[in-house]
Amino acid sequence: MSYKYLDALVVGAGVSGLYQLYKLREAGLTVTAVESAPDVGGTWYWNAYPGCRVDSPANIYQYWFSQELLDDWEWSERFPAQPEIKRYLQHVANRFDLYSSIELDTRVVSAHWKEQEGRWHVTTEAGLVYAAKYLVSCVGLLSTPKVLSFPNQEVFQGQVYHTAKWPQEPVDLKGLRVGVIGNGATGIQVIQTLAPEVAELTSFQRTPQYAVRMKNYAVDEKIMAEWRADYPRLSQLVHNTFGGFPWDPAEEGHAATLTIEQRREVLEECWADGSLRMFVGTFPEVLVDPVMNEEVTEFVREKIRVQINDPDLAQKLIPRDHGYGLRRVPLENGYYEAFNQSNVHLVDIKATPIDGFSERGLVVGGEEYPLDALIMATGFDAGTGTLSRMGVEGRDGKSLTALWRDDIRTTLGLQVHGFPNLFLVGGPLSPIAAFCNVQTCAQQQVDWVTDAILNVVNAGKSTMEPTAEREEEWVQHHDEVANETLMMTIDSWYTGANIEGKQRRLLSYIGGAHVYRELCDEIQAQGYPGFSIE
Repeated sequence: MSYKYLDALVVGAGVSGLYQLYKLREAGLTVTAVESAPDVGGTWYWNAYPGCRVDSPANIYQYWFSQELLDDWEWSERFPAQPEIKRYLQHVANRFDLYSSIELDTRVVSAHWKEQEGRWHVTTEAGLVYAAKYLVSCVGLLSTPKVLSFPNQEVFQGQVYHTAKWPQEPVDLKGLRVGVIGNGATGIQVIQTLAPEVAELTSFQRTPQYAVRMKNYAVDEKIMAEWRADYPRLSQLVHNTFGGFPWDPAEEGHAATLTIEQRREVLEECWADGSLRMFVGTFPEVLVDPVMNEEVTEFVREKIRVQINDPDLAQKLIPRDHGYGLRRVPLENGYYEAFNQSNVHLVDIKATPIDGFSERGLVVGGEEYPLDALIMATGFDAGTGTLSRMGVEGRDGKSLTALWRDDIRTTLGLQVHGFPNLFLVGGPLSPIAAFCNVQTCAQQQVDWVTDAILNVVNAGKSTMEPTAEREEEWVQHHDEVANETLMMTIDSWYTGANIEGKQRRLLSYIGGAHVYRELCDEIQAQGYPGFSIE
């Protein structure tokens, strides 16, 4: 078994991993990033399914650390598709020579804290051990797919795909009978993309969604110039809003001062923007006040209903058991209208669960649905899934997997008591992914982690770890904020309810990305109170 000694090891080379590698290397540390994929990109490498595209506008879904990068990258669309985001991340890795510090096709199988050495021993599938003083996880909140299995799957004669493990080579589904299980953000993109080109498309739906019509457009030279001129303002603005976007909801209580007609004007303006502004830019009461939530919900239902020709079908495609915004809000571009096509069918698998496979397709309630291919868009084990499978053991052999099985807890989503020098970017109980634009919060967290590590180094110390008291304070604050919202009234992946046996806790901090940043900055400015630095 061979060893490689480092100051820091970064796990993951996606959005957060690339920036973390850049920051630590610029700080003069010896650092390597390991990535299980054959190339950089993280989720933007693996999720190569039909129709995959970002749902944050490109002018904010980017790095802010380099003026040269901002000057030389040209976006082609307001909401770029997966290949363009992947090219952007590859461009970043090339431009800053990050590939030279990345080990691709390298999967971590265990990570053990060695107290006497003051190092993490991180072992890969190939048997190499990285002995690193600091271990930084950048594995992402949504990176471990939830893969379903059904009886008799082995007899099915067609192909089965999972959107989060999509083949890198082209998959031609034209003219085939295709089934899709799942209709969240990913399933919506798949269905609206494939509907015009396959012979038959059957959506096996468990939970209908409130999706907002995306307003996408090509970015020409004029728009690109306008964007660049606005970058200095945007780079500051995104860190001072609830969701890390350039929009913010009106102040709390503002909705009550408006008439119904005036509130409708606000909603129309947000809907017309064709973005997640319809989620984070209306009224804060939407997520806490049932009456206001119902008003906004009815507005959204109305917008969806007019896109569907068949009233009975509309009843099935529009949620009735939860309000708008309480589950992940997807953007769509023809999803509802796809069901107006004669070749697109809807099967309610909540009312009648899937029996299993036959040789020719899926069987639901005793009825066979012939398929040539089945696509599973069944989501992820969010927040804790990837790290829980990495065999992380801290002080005295404390297992992160066992801890999170019973109690999902962190300090700011950045560190965990009992795991010295383990830092998380996008860890559970931070705002990232669920309630914050990933690029905004990932960069903020990477900056905090880098400064924390350098504080330990410059102070001549060896380790940093939150105290049990500091961690309990954060968990209690996180839960108090979560319990004030309507999010906790329903089951979703936000609360871990999509994974059997998982603790029910809101996985992301919902107090606001701007509030979270202020809390993190305050801790840094005060010299990290509540953290043991030895």
